[in-house]
Formats: sequence, C-alpha cells, structure tokens
Amino acid sequence: MESKAKLFGHPIHPMLIVFPLGLLVTSLIFDIVHAATGDADFSVAAYWCIAAGIVGGLLAAVFGLLDWLAIPGGTRAKGVGLWHGAGNVVVVVLFVVSWWLRSGSPQYVPGAAAVVLSVLAVLLGAVTGWLGGELVDRLGVGVDSGAHLDAPNSLSERPAHVNAAGHTQTPAGPTSRAA
Repeated sequence: MESKAKLFGHPIHPMLIVFPLGLLVTSLIFDIVHAATGDADFSVAAYWCIAAGIVGGLLAAVFGLLDWLAIPGGTRAKGVGLWHGAGNVVVVVLFVVSWWLRSGSPQYVPGAAAVVLSVLAVLLGAVTGWLGGELVDRLGVGVDSGAHLDAPNSLSERPAHVNAAGHTQTPAGPTSRAA
C-alpha cells in the first residue's frame, strides 16, 4: 500500500520522524550529561531539543494520520497503525509535560519528574518505532506496490514495476513455509 502523502516520490511521514526522534532522544542524553556534570548548558540544550522535537513530532503526525486514514479497515495494518499513532501522541504529550515542568526553573534544569517523563517517553517511543517498522517492513504500508530491486529512480516518472531496461517486473510473491 503506497503512502498517500509523498514528496519527490517518497513518503513524507518517514522523512519527518527522524527529526523529532533524534531531538527527543538527544534531550534525554543531555539530561543524563547534565546530571553527571552539573553543567546547566546541557539543561538548556535539552529544553530546546524537546521544544523542537514536539513541533517536529506534531508535523510528522499530520502525515502519519493521512497515511493511516488510507489503510483499509479490518486489516492488521489498521490496528497496528492505530497503536503506533496513539502511542506516539502519548510520547509527545509526555514530552510536552516534561518541557513544561522545566520551563519555570532557572536554566531549565529538570526536576526528577521531568526526567522520569522523558525516560518513559523514550521507552514508549522505542515500542512505537518498532510498530512503525512493522507497518513498513512486515505489512508493506508506505511501500510502492511495484517495488523491486531494479525499480527505476522515483524521480524518473516511470512506475516502479518497470526496470531500468524498460521491462515490466513484479515484486516477489508470498512465500510458503513448511509447517
């Protein structure tokens, strides 16, 4: 099932998730470095990483929702996508609260509650990231229906099922397993 929101032939949602993911995990790393060193510059950096990660997460969520709405109902992918999306909303909310708890302290030094929320959010993000991988790698969500190893460049304006030599190719079909 191909993604409904694309840029230059590639799904937008997976392009965008790397930013909030990296920023939010980095904020927790900065919290740990701050706790180890006492250097408040790491608290300030964590605070702004969280702020940018929240904005990026909300932007990525818009495109994820567009793709989820296109998944046929009654499929495993629809359910996995729901858990993936809802879990990521919880991740963003946990970071919003963590960010808010820091906002009133000098140099944004986090209290224990703010750090615990960030840890919980990162752990939940690992689970929702795995669910996102399940959607793409196992269930084929966001993957061009004609994808194969010799598919033309997405900028070529040729469909994926046509290889570089101009011949039609189809992706490998399902394989059976002996029980």
